[in-house]
Amino acid sequence: MSRQRITLVTLAVADMARARAFYEGWGWTPHSRPQPGVTFYQMNGAVLALFGRADLAADQGRPDATLGTGAVTLAQNCADDAETDAVFQAAVDAGATVLKRPEKVFWGGYSGYFADPDGHVWEIATNPFWPLSPDGSLTLPPA
Repeated sequence: MSRQRITLVTLAVADMARARAFYEGWGWTPHSRPQPGVTFYQMNGAVLALFGRADLAADQGRPDATLGTGAVTLAQNCADDAETDAVFQAAVDAGATVLKRPEKVFWGGYSGYFADPDGHVWEIATNPFWPLSPDGSLTLPPA
């Protein structure tokens, strides 16, 4: 089995109801089997989880840790600039904080950044050098 994979991304959140309202307002659908203290969203071959900050620190075996945000960027690639604008605006409408509106960038693509209500940074981008599969998944082209 390949070790070069991620199957679950967990975001620490300060307020589960606020975080769920944001992601659901952005158009994400929670998994139909809820579990106390955590919310799961099925993605293409992986899962995004929302977990309370204190509960996540305790689950990690470091209950006194202060968990931060912003050192990692999550990204969603889109098929074209219009889709990038629409996905970005949907996040803003759901309560995201704009960090940088989508614009043409030096590497030949189009991208923007926002932060969710807990400060987790997302990039929404079009990369003309990385075509997407019909289901939106990304496989890097051969060298």
